[in-house]
Amino acid sequence: MKPIRKVLIANRGEIAVRVIRGCKSIGVKTVGVFAEPDRFAPHVLLSDESVDLMGETSAQTYLDMHKIIDACKRTQSDAVHPGYGFLSENATFAKLCSENNIEFIGPPVEAIRVMGDKTEARKLMESAGIPLPPGTTTALESVEEAAETAAQIGFPVLIKAAAGGGGKGMRIVYEPEKIRDAVRTAQSEAKNAFGDDRVYVEKYLEEPRHIEVQILADKHGNVIHLYDRECSIQRRHQKVVEEAPSPYLDEKMRENITRTAVEVAKSCNYVGAGTVEFLADKHRNFYFLEMNTRLQVEHPVTEYITGIDLVEWQIRVARGEKLTIKQEDISINGHAIESRICAEDPYENFLPSTGALTRYNPPGGPGVRVDSGVRAGLEVTINFDPLMAKLVTHAITREKALSVMEQALSEFEISGLRTTIPFCIFVMQHDAFRTGNYDTHFVKNYYTDSSQISADNAISTAAASVLYQQKVTKNITSLTISEAEGNTSLQDSSWWDKRHY
Repeated sequence: MKPIRKVLIANRGEIAVRVIRGCKSIGVKTVGVFAEPDRFAPHVLLSDESVDLMGETSAQTYLDMHKIIDACKRTQSDAVHPGYGFLSENATFAKLCSENNIEFIGPPVEAIRVMGDKTEARKLMESAGIPLPPGTTTALESVEEAAETAAQIGFPVLIKAAAGGGGKGMRIVYEPEKIRDAVRTAQSEAKNAFGDDRVYVEKYLEEPRHIEVQILADKHGNVIHLYDRECSIQRRHQKVVEEAPSPYLDEKMRENITRTAVEVAKSCNYVGAGTVEFLADKHRNFYFLEMNTRLQVEHPVTEYITGIDLVEWQIRVARGEKLTIKQEDISINGHAIESRICAEDPYENFLPSTGALTRYNPPGGPGVRVDSGVRAGLEVTINFDPLMAKLVTHAITREKALSVMEQALSEFEISGLRTTIPFCIFVMQHDAFRTGNYDTHFVKNYYTDSSQISADNAISTAAASVLYQQKVTKNITSLTISEAEGNTSLQDSSWWDKRHY
């Protein structure tokens, strides 16, 4: 058993806040780190200690592993929690932590390395008998090799970066004459994004469902799954809406896919919380896509349906504790849905939206959870990920969870920039989503441009803001007349923001 009394969170935003709260719930002290734009962010204010990383950008701060290690030493932190993104799947950083006697709250270095390289992961899965989409298990050596492979497995195909993810370095090719440009474009994008231009070819599945399985493993060889999530509502190959469990799986398929996920984790001697991602086709065949060796953005939906705190168990596993949860003890309780509230303009192809948050008032109520990393008065820039908050709802049935989500979205108050809230409402109200009959092409098939957001949707997302402003004005006016006559400062609505935020 290794004592972990203080954890440095090498991240920012809502995931840093989530980890801080998880640590505090089991009596572990926390250290926050920050770039200059995040000096007054919630994760800095909530942590027991904070360290200025002395920089403006991600590269100068959250991605600088030597600054993170130095901050751990200065604060005498026992461990570092990487959250997701940034250094969370960086094998070099995990190794550096170990060399400095700092516990990396995550899997072993070798598991990160193998699963972080998609060609290496495909080779390992092939040897373990895990189903894979047809394609190559080594990086392409030439465009001609790509053309030959595509001809063998059949179009359409995907050209994919061997390193990284998030849709970067990925191109769909439907015709042989387009493959040369696709390879070159994918290589260039992969080089810029990950410093690695290796790409490979994989069969592109039509009408695919993106389904993932949460796993949890300890250092004593015990591995369990925490059931499945559906993540098929995406833009630019990045998720926007997730739910658990998947409405697509029947009991037989659920049993097979969760058992396969456990086999994947065992094949790489995995430790900690991780996610095995699959693609399922319209014939209910499923194929290994990748393994994320970290906590996922969408982990709250799994926590809701299983009642298991994943951050707590990450820390307990890092300490060396054995899993006290048996597979037969875990069952699915109800249904959970997550909407990502991002600073993006859904009326303009989800382009980044920046500016000051002049108002930020999240919803509440039974079955509503908001994991937030911002507050009113903060500036949202293009320097960091656009995710501001995650809105999660839970109920005994999918229909009720969906209804609660729709209501919560309509109550979410954000002013100062555009967000994905109108798009999320569009999803909740669309028949394809409501019936569970959707795939990863939802945006392409149903949301071709901003006009797809109906007038009713647009009104519903703006109505709460208007009504709230009217209420504020009324309250201020009443106070001015009854208690503060002549105090003109109270007639300025900015007074309300300063007092309550």
